[in-house]
Amino acid sequence: MPLLASETLAKIGEVQSERVRVLPKKLADNPLRTLALDAYQSRNAALDVLFYDVASITKEETHHLAVSIVHEGDILLVPPTGEGSLSIFRSVEDFLGQGPASAALAVAGVGSSSLGAAAFARNVADALGRPVAAVVSGYGLADVLTEALGGFFFFGGLNSLRHLFESLDTASLALSRSFLNSGEATLERSEGLHWVRTSEDTRTVLALLKDPRFAPDLLIGHSKGNLVISEALYALVSEASGRAASLAAASRIVTVSAKIGMPEPFYDVFDIMGQYDLFGLFNSRLDLETDYVVPQAWHSTNPDFAWPGLGRGIHVAPTLKTVLAMTKSAGRSGTPALHGTAAAVLDLPQRFTAALHRPAFDGSQLSA
Repeated sequence: MPLLASETLAKIGEVQSERVRVLPKKLADNPLRTLALDAYQSRNAALDVLFYDVASITKEETHHLAVSIVHEGDILLVPPTGEGSLSIFRSVEDFLGQGPASAALAVAGVGSSSLGAAAFARNVADALGRPVAAVVSGYGLADVLTEALGGFFFFGGLNSLRHLFESLDTASLALSRSFLNSGEATLERSEGLHWVRTSEDTRTVLALLKDPRFAPDLLIGHSKGNLVISEALYALVSEASGRAASLAAASRIVTVSAKIGMPEPFYDVFDIMGQYDLFGLFNSRLDLETDYVVPQAWHSTNPDFAWPGLGRGIHVAPTLKTVLAMTKSAGRSGTPALHGTAAAVLDLPQRFTAALHRPAFDGSQLSA
């Protein structure tokens, strides 16, 4: 049985209480989508408690996330502990208009709820001593169908299939009053309904990285979040190679709990793995070396969570401080273990996603 500290146990009750409180509002806004996804989202909220340091999020912030009904692709700005409350932005333009000019970008993965995204970003913010932007991975109908095919455990190739089901989420959102009253609905109507398209989390990360107003010096992901970052970077290289080159020269990528291939010219990548993280290793590119092994740790980043035989969660803040000090003294890293043709094959899921994002997808981009 897992061992949980009192702070995490208290957060479990707090999260479930907030879910019950906000359920009537969600039902009124979009009853069909709420009924279809509530069980999965409830489970993922529990997963976030296990995989992320949710005790770092205050009770007021937990309530704010719940009543705001945060969607996939929304952006959170999370300050360090004790330096104010997190902010929610519904679009890239809202964030760029009000957020900082330079920030780290964090993408969580496992549970894919706003709570997990906020907790992971709070840990990163504590390490850096400044606010961190977090893109909410979300959990929608596309993820449910992908998980039914095994994508929850094999988030490399199979999880890329979620993009094929993405328009089911768009169609279900069309029934939402809050969505119809938003600027996002206007954008969706102007683009039309495409049955093959990239997921909202990848689209949001790409939109942020393409905009010169956003100048992150650190991109960091956990678990499946690393795949989202990789997908966005592959699309960026394909669509705006000049912007990709300048971003690669000014930023560093840190992956936690899954070693995912990144496109050229993004060579400055540092991979962190827990000593007992078989789940993360199973979903990693095996040719990529682990740069830093966290002793006696597994896939979780909740330091209050321990499972006999699996170890404890990675304590992100001190681990990231150590890693950044190591990389600063060692300088920028070189080329990845495999590149060119080999990387093109091993990173085919990300290349496929980048091709989907292009306006005229005919399959030829996969061989480019």
